[in-house]
Formats: sequence, C-alpha cells, structure tokens
Amino acid sequence: MAQYTGWRNFWWLNVAMLGTMLVILVFAFPETKWHRAHPNELSHGASTVNSSSSEKSHVSAKAGGDGIEEAKTGSVIGDLSHAETKDRDPYLGKGYPSKSQFGLYTPNPHALKSVILDIWIPWKLFAFPIIEFAAFVVSWSASSFLTLNLTQSEVFAAPPYNFSPVAVGFTNFAVLVGGLIGLVTAGPLSDSISMKLTRRNRGIREPEMRLPTMIPYVLIMILGNFVVAFGYEHQWNWKVIIVIGYTCAGIQVAALPAIASTYAVDSYKPVAGSIFVAVTVNKNLWAYGFSKFITPWIERSGFVDPIMTNMSLITLWCSFGIVFWFFGKRFRIWTKDDSVHRM
Repeated sequence: MAQYTGWRNFWWLNVAMLGTMLVILVFAFPETKWHRAHPNELSHGASTVNSSSSEKSHVSAKAGGDGIEEAKTGSVIGDLSHAETKDRDPYLGKGYPSKSQFGLYTPNPHALKSVILDIWIPWKLFAFPIIEFAAFVVSWSASSFLTLNLTQSEVFAAPPYNFSPVAVGFTNFAVLVGGLIGLVTAGPLSDSISMKLTRRNRGIREPEMRLPTMIPYVLIMILGNFVVAFGYEHQWNWKVIIVIGYTCAGIQVAALPAIASTYAVDSYKPVAGSIFVAVTVNKNLWAYGFSKFITPWIERSGFVDPIMTNMSLITLWCSFGIVFWFFGKRFRIWTKDDSVHRM
C-alpha cells in the first residue's frame, strides 16, 4: 500500500479500522460482567441458616421434654455429586444477550468503588511474583517479534536483497504461519503435559504443571534469534532468515505468552482481566523503550549484539519458570488470604 498509494494512506486505513472497531465495541459488544457469589458468601449464608435452625430445634426440644428427639439439620450446600456440567445446567449454551446488555452504561451499586478497583488492582498485581513472571515473559517474547518489525525494512530493502515494500511486507507471512503453528500446538501440548502430571499427583492439579510446556518454545525462540541476528549480520540467503528465523519468531510469540499468562490466570482466576491489564502495561512500556534504542544500537554495533542481548533476556525471564516450578505453590500460599481471591 505504501508503494502504490503512499504511506499516509496506510495510516489513514489504520484510523478507519480503529474507528470501526471502536464503534463496534461501544454499540455491538454486550456487557458480560456478572457477580457470582464467592464461596465465603455461600458458607456465610449457610452458617446463618444452620444457626437459626439449630436454635429452633433446641427450643422445640426444650418445650417437648425428654421424649422428643431433636431432628438433624442439614447444611445449605448445593449438590456436590459428580455430574457433567451440561447435565447440571440444562440452559448451558442456549442463552443469548438481552437488550439491556447492549446499553451504553450498566448500572452498578458501587460504581466509584468499581472504577477505583479497576485502576488499582493491576498495579497491585505487580507485587505478586507469579504475575510479574508472566508479565516479563510476555513482554520480552513480544519484543523478539518487535525486533523483526523494526528491522525488516532496514535489512531487506537494502542491498543485497533490494526488496520492494510489497516484498518486505510479504515476509510477515512467515511470522503468521509460525503464529498459527504456535496457537495450534501450545494449548494441546500444555493440556496434555498438565493432565499427565495431574495423574501422577493423585488427581490434584497445580497451575505450575503448565510450565514445562515452555521448554520447546524457548529452544525455538533461541534458534530463531540466532538465525535472524547472524543472518542479518552476514547477509545470509533471505530464505533461511525468513523461513526459519521469522517462522520461529511467530511460533514463540504465540506460545510463550499464552503459557505464561494462563499460568497466572490459573493462579488468580478472580482477577483475570486485571492480570492482562498489568501484563499489557509492562509489555507496552518495554516495547516503547526497546523501539527507541534498538535502531541506534544496531547502527553502532551491528545486529548480533542487540538481538542476542534481547534473546538472553528472554531466556533469563523464561528460566525463572524453574524457580516457579519448585516454589510457585509457596508464592501462591503467601497470597492465599489476599482480597484478589474474593473479587
């Protein structure tokens, strides 16, 4: 598009697409937030009912004398028998959003408190080791992909490649293919490994059981960065750089953030939305700084030093998965009484 109609039209296309998405989000995206009672609320209600029933039975036993046998009172707890979700909820999958969910504003009895919490909780989560681990893995994995975005025109538009702007754009298809491979493989592989480890653990599943899935994707990330860095520097055949380096970048950027963020959500499900806000803030902050210094660094030192340094940082943050494999449960125990579990 930049080649045939000018680069300004490319950015105007972005403006149009973003504007369209904003309109769709405001007017066509239903409100899905719904307060589900926390187990503490249910147990509190059950204890209140049980204490009231106990008092009544005690009074009735007193009034009737020794000949009356006190009836046992059951606790108010839902059906805990084993059954498929679809059998317990016959309406599952049959509902649809109501008109009220498409309103511009959803009434909230504690609107100001809700806004303050939505602003505060993502910042609070940075103090949680597991969230910080996920944020750094996501941020640096994405920066490996950002390296390609910031350098592809600089490399392939110049000799010996002399690619046109269209040809440079086509190199991103390798990243797309890699991303699809990462999306298709990371989830099933993570679930499979987690399931096997759960069976070994007598049926008890832990969030840390997903972490070993990162190992093959870390190796793919290292391979991709090596190929891109040395391929750029020594002007290798473009097929090697794009087919291997760019595809590996796509695989790792789809897989590593997914595994790390899923681990964080498994550990703190009630604040899943805030987790992704915190991760995004961390990612965008690093991306902004990275985009400012990567080009001057390349001009001064070549491609190998900056790309290999960034690869080393990605490997470092991912290697902390070993720490969380052994101590992740302890970190979760530290925060077990925190209010984020009751939101």
